[in-house]
Amino acid sequence: MTKPFFSVLLACLFSHGSAAYAAHAFSLYDTPKYPAGFTHFDYVNPDAPKGGELFLANPDRRTSFDKFNPFSLKGVAAAGVSELMFETLTTGSADETATMYGLLADDMELASDRLSMTFHLNPKARFNNGDPVLAADVKYSFDTLMSKGAPQFKSIFADVKGVVVVSERVVRFDFKTRNHELPLIVGGVPVFSRKWAQGTEFDRIQLTPPIASGPYLIDRYDIGRSISYRLNPDYWGKDLPVRKGMFNFARINYRFYKDDVARLEAFKAGEFDVSVEMIAKNWARSYVGRKFDSGELIKREFAHGNGAGMQGFIMNLRRDQFKDPRVRQALGLALDYEWMNRQLFFSAYKRIYSFFNNSPMAATGMPSTGELALLEPLRDKLDPAVFGPAPVPPNTDAPHSLRANLLQAVELFRQAGWTYRDGALRNEKGVPFAFEIMDDQSSMSRVISVYVRNLQKLGIQVTQRTADFALLQQRMDDFDFDMTSLRFPDVSTPGNELFDMFGSKAADEKGSSNYWGLKDPAIDRLVEALVKADTRPQLESAARALDRVLLNKYIVIPHWYSSTHRIAYRNRFGMPANLPLYYQANPYVLSTWWQVKPR
Repeated sequence: MTKPFFSVLLACLFSHGSAAYAAHAFSLYDTPKYPAGFTHFDYVNPDAPKGGELFLANPDRRTSFDKFNPFSLKGVAAAGVSELMFETLTTGSADETATMYGLLADDMELASDRLSMTFHLNPKARFNNGDPVLAADVKYSFDTLMSKGAPQFKSIFADVKGVVVVSERVVRFDFKTRNHELPLIVGGVPVFSRKWAQGTEFDRIQLTPPIASGPYLIDRYDIGRSISYRLNPDYWGKDLPVRKGMFNFARINYRFYKDDVARLEAFKAGEFDVSVEMIAKNWARSYVGRKFDSGELIKREFAHGNGAGMQGFIMNLRRDQFKDPRVRQALGLALDYEWMNRQLFFSAYKRIYSFFNNSPMAATGMPSTGELALLEPLRDKLDPAVFGPAPVPPNTDAPHSLRANLLQAVELFRQAGWTYRDGALRNEKGVPFAFEIMDDQSSMSRVISVYVRNLQKLGIQVTQRTADFALLQQRMDDFDFDMTSLRFPDVSTPGNELFDMFGSKAADEKGSSNYWGLKDPAIDRLVEALVKADTRPQLESAARALDRVLLNKYIVIPHWYSSTHRIAYRNRFGMPANLPLYYQANPYVLSTWWQVKPR
């Protein structure tokens, strides 16, 4: 399962750091790469032709949808509605971190005391009903998200005191603290019209098309089967430097498939145009045949510079059986990644070892001086192991072995009060150790089965359950699960979204990203230190310190990552000569490709 759009909106757009700003752009660390007066980003083709159609399959395994509001908690939003219809005051560049450029806003200024950020709205900005985008709409959007949107917004915007309409096209965000990331956070507020579904409670907006400012309009839809968007011929921002050469298709269509097998066969049959493949076995074995040999279908791996983030089996610490960290560590020892990578993944992956994997923010070895400066004041609240070497995932390559790992797991369970007797691992009351692993990906079943087989050797009773996306999302939002697999989006630089993922307050906010149920004052302090860091080195030290503490809590059994995007596509598209540094596959295709051959 991939974390849904609204809960990581700002994490995907922006990052963190210390101050440097200009009217057309704002950077927390460096001078913006693109100067005032720039015409387009380097990773687009400014002369890309407009027109043609793009057919895609349902992303994130959403097999249907029941709403066009991506910001409310309940329900499943239509594929594409967030990316194609809603815009923010600013937008990031995929070539740099911690930098934003004007989108709905054409001018921005940070107050000298860093306690407010003011934006001037572009007079050309228009909603898709023709109305101008005004400061009152920005305030309405922010206030609505805070009061009636999904719980994540309360965590992300927690340090925003309020929004002030200074004039018709000038809006000011006032801050509670000098949180350095706040200018970027408020620049990422999604904006929609006050007229959208007037008279309907925001969290009950279902199939009323958004009144928003993005490049596309909903054209037609068939719930459970498809949705199509058409390029707005009156799109206000088509000539902006941050939009030049982007969103080139006249129509974008999503078709929905019930499972991975049907989706893959439909791609090869020509029902849709682009397949982003996440399963190594499929990539190695299924993307072959006459159409690939002839060049009608192309199979390519696209390099990227993204940090790998975190993906793994996460545990709900609200459940009694997962409360002891020794138990959680023992469960991790039963995952034989090396065998899986050889036998199931065609040796295509690397092991995730950090919450900030593949980046300078990942904790390794002993704590640095910068880390110790943050950890020492919290020593009485931390496991002493935090001050030793950072934990590394267990290994089964010789001289290590699965048997040795399982024996270590047995000892950890014994220390935590669980012993094997009467055919099961039991506590002192005789209650067997049992839990459910739930997932929405049929392709994960073989992975889970291998893991369950090893858990059964320890006497653990595990139930596997595959649920559809909507049911799993509801269960996750209600924290009604034992264990599941989850992928958090890659971020170039962490920031306020960590309050939602790890903060104590978020643990009780249904719909938050604190799925594990962490409540730890030390972690809260470290997240605060990270968010308030003045320099990039300070940020990296805080991230490594936080990572070190999280790793020693064993709240996730890390999975694996790839350093490329695996994309197969029909040979009828043009794409820019230059790849961006930091990007996700689906938005890259949507926003920068164009049609050169008709279907």
